[in-house]
Amino acid sequence: LQTRMQSLQPDPKAQYRTVYEALKKIVLTEGFWRPLRGINVTMLGAGPAHAMYFACYEKMKKSLSDTIQHGGNSHLANGIAGSVATLLHDAVMNPAEVVKQRMQMFNSPYKSVLACIRTVQKTEGFSAFYRSYTTQLTMNVPFQAIHFITYEFMQEQINPRREYNPRSHIVSGAIAGAVAAAATTPLDVCKTLLNTQENMALSSVNISGHLSGMVNAFKTVYQLGGVSGYFRGVQARVIYQMPSTAISWSVYEFFKYFLTKHKLEKRT
Repeated sequence: LQTRMQSLQPDPKAQYRTVYEALKKIVLTEGFWRPLRGINVTMLGAGPAHAMYFACYEKMKKSLSDTIQHGGNSHLANGIAGSVATLLHDAVMNPAEVVKQRMQMFNSPYKSVLACIRTVQKTEGFSAFYRSYTTQLTMNVPFQAIHFITYEFMQEQINPRREYNPRSHIVSGAIAGAVAAAATTPLDVCKTLLNTQENMALSSVNISGHLSGMVNAFKTVYQLGGVSGYFRGVQARVIYQMPSTAISWSVYEFFKYFLTKHKLEKRT
């Protein structure tokens, strides 16, 4: 839904006013499973990407907190650790995101994930999978910095003893995801344009070939939609991120608690 709603010059049959209308229209006209197209490639990349992401975050957070605040909770350390962890995460997820978004566009010519990968590789080269990588990082570094700082701040407020508390992890994760998602929506709109290379949108502003680079993407989005164009799909983005970050943190905190408890039990 987010990909469709961020389309800058969609086909008249793929124009939506609200998230509910978009979901209803897609299901009725394109089938029940259409909103889930490309989810398999996302799931394939998510496992290793998140493993590196949380491992890097925990290690860096501890090392930096010890240096900056002598073992205390440092918001600066949380932000830096989250930003560096994002570099590893996006190196894996960026190609998966390109394939997923191309398959989700209206009238997508790709029949399967493999067909999409082969066609993009053949027609645009390997670099197409990383065309939006710098933009992705430019978006995700501030997103993750805001995300981690907000999560740790919320934990300080509602779970100051930092015990395993599923409710506090879910609430903190959801709020952190919503705040970070809303703040970085303009960058996400630019990323979607770079990933999908919408022909109608690019031709309308006399761009031939492939659009590249965030500066160009920012200019193009403004030409096509003005300031409001930067916030297309903000509602869908927040709705998507809230459960995503809530689930991610609650699962992560559970396994962290489980493994730490098991380790302590083994020692005693």
